[in-house]
Amino acid sequence: MEYRDYYEIMGVPRDASQDDIRKAYRKLARKYHPDVSDSADAEEQFKQLGEAYQVLKDPEKREAYDQLGSNWQAGEDFRPPPGWQESSGFGGGGFEGFGGAPGGGNARYSDFFEDLFGGGFSRDGGAGGFRGNYQADGQDQHVRILIDIRDSYHGATRSLQLQVQEVGDDGRVVNRQRTLNVKIPKGIRAGQQIRLKGQGGQAMGEGRAGDLYLGVEFQADKYLEVEGKDVYLNLPVTPWEAALGGKVKIPLPGGGIDLKIPPNSSQGQKLRVRGKGLPGKKPGDLYVILDVVFPPADNDASKKIYQEMEREMSFDPRSGMGRP
Repeated sequence: MEYRDYYEIMGVPRDASQDDIRKAYRKLARKYHPDVSDSADAEEQFKQLGEAYQVLKDPEKREAYDQLGSNWQAGEDFRPPPGWQESSGFGGGGFEGFGGAPGGGNARYSDFFEDLFGGGFSRDGGAGGFRGNYQADGQDQHVRILIDIRDSYHGATRSLQLQVQEVGDDGRVVNRQRTLNVKIPKGIRAGQQIRLKGQGGQAMGEGRAGDLYLGVEFQADKYLEVEGKDVYLNLPVTPWEAALGGKVKIPLPGGGIDLKIPPNSSQGQKLRVRGKGLPGKKPGDLYVILDVVFPPADNDASKKIYQEMEREMSFDPRSGMGRP
């Protein structure tokens, strides 16, 4: 009979971990379940998947299956060595129906499967034998959310509306809107995730619901940017504040501060304030980028001031460029 490559059926390498096998099964079981999938061969693929999972999820059965080693070639007829079932410890014994549920109902296994593990398996279940008792864990879901930088400074609770797909009682997939109240932890950074246990994909039967992972990103802010736990503030200053120096008050999400600007500061100069970035066990730093803003010469008084500066100050910003 033709050899069945259970690793290929599940789409995992032969050295896959048990956790990888479980994740692959969850994903494919939902894809090929006959009550959900529109594929013409979904039922057959689902049956093959269940058979493969029954073997690979069990370390002892998997080890026995792996003993075939180089004794097969894909596509060739396979005959196990004489006495293989007895020596492997699985001859003549049945075990749970596939689908992930102990006692999950009768299942029709392939001839290859029964030649390996014995003949004590039901052959009359057919497709209807597993549908009613089928169970599968729900898939984990990942959603990107945008939060205000200020939420990270103080923590917050936000209402989140999601469009999710669920399987109704009639087996049809429907779109439903869910509203969740999400707690934003203080000090969370962009790229981190908030896990909501059991709020992910819907389970089937008595399976476990998946988890919902919220990937956090910060909304764009006119003045603030975040890199890791450090915060960058673009601070507008007047020409005289930059030239003469002094203290300016800065409103920040974590509380206002008095910033000392050194005399003769220039456009784009960076000032560091330790510990004023995102909060945490070791808080980030605040980097203030000076943005020198010139008042417009839009009236006679302001024009006169600029004209006086032109006369009184021998300043040529292009002097270092050389003579034309």
